[in-house]
Amino acid sequence: MPVQGVSHITFIVRDLERMAGFLCDGLGATEVYDSSARNFSLSREKFFVLGGTWLAAMEGDPPVERSYRHLAFKVDASELPAFEARLRAIGAEIKVARARIPGEGQSLYFYDFDNHLFELHTGTLDERLRHYSS
Repeated sequence: MPVQGVSHITFIVRDLERMAGFLCDGLGATEVYDSSARNFSLSREKFFVLGGTWLAAMEGDPPVERSYRHLAFKVDASELPAFEARLRAIGAEIKVARARIPGEGQSLYFYDFDNHLFELHTGTLDERLRHYSS
């Protein structure tokens, strides 16, 4: 049987409440679970839904170093300025975007408070491949 898609993505963070604010206030996620009453996993965790994707945040030691490894979510170009304002308001660090070719789409890159890099992107794979081949 083939892989059906992404089940969930887990982030290891120092402060679950701060990550909850980042995901909910900054990106519009909905918190759906908090293990504080009864822990079933390796450590306390919270679950969120963002754009139909299940995200998990678990207490622990996050990445020490930053890298270009990131998670990208699709958004409409008209929404990028509002997202940037929300993210700046909660103290997220906005990263300078890489150079792009015309038609590739726009991106907003930003870090959470534990060195995880995120991207909000306006393009699609088909658009990118079409522009890369021309």
